[in-house]
Amino acid sequence: MKNLTNIRIIFSFLFISILIGFLGCAGSSSTLQSESKLLQGSKNTLTLPNGDVVWDLNGEWDFSGENYGVWLAAGGYGGVIKITQSGSSFVGIRMTGTQTMTKGTEAIRGELDKSGFKWVQLITSMGSLNPSGKISKDGNKMIIDDGTQTRVTYTRK
Repeated sequence: MKNLTNIRIIFSFLFISILIGFLGCAGSSSTLQSESKLLQGSKNTLTLPNGDVVWDLNGEWDFSGENYGVWLAAGGYGGVIKITQSGSSFVGIRMTGTQTMTKGTEAIRGELDKSGFKWVQLITSMGSLNPSGKISKDGNKMIIDDGTQTRVTYTRK
């Protein structure tokens, strides 16, 4: 009888831990949104043919990645990417490489809308991730976080 009570307590703690973890991930993704409304003619923006104003991400960006969760043992990483943007779509190519992420390969891609990222994808040595992201008020910094294993900060050069 005592063992059954102990098992119930253990399962209760596990359930509560999983629930807290799930709610924490859901909350963190909702905070990753663009921080400002864009105006036509603002610095680091461009106007699309439909009149929408989006961030202009073209150019070189320093990046610093931080692995956590299940990827914690892989440590951090960094380098430089060059983003090329056509309309609202963009692709970032690695200008520097590592053992696992080769120079000249795609690192990030996505699409922008007037609120910031419509969608963004990180291309890692372990495959593609579909994280959330935010862009700073001046358009010179981006933080991309998948909520479970990696966070990348990009700073315009």
